[in-house]
Amino acid sequence: MRILFVVLIALVFVPAWSGAPRLPLLGARAVIHSSPVALVAGQPEVTRIGQLEWLGGVSLTSPDPAFGGFSAMHVAGDRFTLLSDGGNVVRFRMGRDGRIADPQFINLPDGPGAGWEKFDRDSESLAVDPATGDHWVGFENSNQIWRYDAAFTRALGHAVPPAMQHWPENGGAESMIRLASGGFIVIGEMARWPKRRNRVALRFDGDPIATPNRGFRFGLVVPPGFAPSDATLLPDGRMLVLLRRFALPYSFTVKLMLVDSRRIAPGAMLEGTEIATFAAPYIHDNFEAVAATREGDDTILWIASDDNQSILQRSLLLKFRLIEPAPPSDAGDRGLTPTR
Repeated sequence: MRILFVVLIALVFVPAWSGAPRLPLLGARAVIHSSPVALVAGQPEVTRIGQLEWLGGVSLTSPDPAFGGFSAMHVAGDRFTLLSDGGNVVRFRMGRDGRIADPQFINLPDGPGAGWEKFDRDSESLAVDPATGDHWVGFENSNQIWRYDAAFTRALGHAVPPAMQHWPENGGAESMIRLASGGFIVIGEMARWPKRRNRVALRFDGDPIATPNRGFRFGLVVPPGFAPSDATLLPDGRMLVLLRRFALPYSFTVKLMLVDSRRIAPGAMLEGTEIATFAAPYIHDNFEAVAATREGDDTILWIASDDNQSILQRSLLLKFRLIEPAPPSDAGDRGLTPTR
């Protein structure tokens, strides 16, 4: 009888208890180590891949067992925000020498589920308002979008946009961009429209939490076997999409594709131009996060990987300069100036 009583108490007071281990949460003591990596191991003279110039990269580690799993990223100057697919946030500053300073660990204060299992907190995409610092996070499985304050101390609202309700549970809002106009672009990882090769994308006229019904749908044509894992906007307004393919026994191939954002319109099908492919012998992993910044006249691309909490993978943070020829001066849609 005493055992039955204990079980009943656990069912009443433990949220979403199912016997599964609790989702790992980051501890309060933030420790991050970085070690340099090469574009091609053992060949430091190799500094170009496709239309990208290698500027360096690091592998990130921490003694915290919840560290890793990074699926989205925001970069502002030397300040980095990495969002994991388990509702964890890692923040730090990084110098040009790759050294980490001012690390901070945060767990999202709220989300679609109780947070007991990863299914509850599968946070995959991130967008930021540069004026307020507020963050929007896209969750797979629940196909929800949540808004948090600048410090990730509280949730400010959430929504289940009707156009996302029937997206695949494990292939939802993998990519999200906030536009200077206040609108958003959300790309589904596995949701197909109208054909198998295409992925569905949504253009929201405003905040998808405040006005989830305002906007339109368009399609993105991807290479066979690949799926979008993140996207960002370049300073000239073009959209850059990170595409990933997994193959057995255990390997990833990743492509970067430039898309003309001027063609975004209701029902449009957008094709892109591949500018780089990450596969052996070049460094490659489960790349799931991309961000664009400026340094002087240069467009800088940052790419991060999701290690899936696996000893077979790494949490990489890589830096490149875009050397793709500049588009005509009128190519950028001023309403699509990047804010991420």
